[in-house]
Amino acid sequence: MMLRNFSQWGLLTLSFWLGGAGIAQALPGQPVEVVKAWIQANPTLRPNRPDTLVVHRTDTPARRFTFRASVFPIGNLTPEVDLSHIRTERFDLFDLANGVDVERLEESLRAIYGPDIYADYQLAEPLYRYPNVESSATANPAVMVEGEVRIGERFAYWLELNSDAQGVTRGRMTILTKADLPRLWPILGVEDETF
Repeated sequence: MMLRNFSQWGLLTLSFWLGGAGIAQALPGQPVEVVKAWIQANPTLRPNRPDTLVVHRTDTPARRFTFRASVFPIGNLTPEVDLSHIRTERFDLFDLANGVDVERLEESLRAIYGPDIYADYQLAEPLYRYPNVESSATANPAVMVEGEVRIGERFAYWLELNSDAQGVTRGRMTILTKADLPRLWPILGVEDETF
């Protein structure tokens, strides 16, 4: 696979910053303080301010990276929110010049979380892909949204790409607990609850 210039730079930078720390130390389900410490200690994710769960990196205005860990489950807020544990982690890539594709999101997942989580993602069962024939019409025909939901042994993964007439420019990967997966279906407009 040929990686674009920014993709090569991004992967090399992530790999360099992570060094030998190829095993994820913070994932959904872990205590907030553990995740904060992991973000702060991870040179790729180290925020400008300590004690935060959100990281923004901007190479240029046309190339951005955001990482966000949240105590809130995906979907609608509910009274049973546990403020002491992370429920979802998400990273967003935006590259107006080179675009973003599935391979780039997958390589970013591997660079951030290491080989164990990457293997869980690779072996995960695809549950839902879109657009499909029934949902091919979008509110804005100039924008194409493609996505996939997978469930692995450890986590569920939601991958989404947004493209305009120039190609895919934005990608997002969300990692969530398997218990929270049913909350995703209403967001995607999926009525079948047999997943």
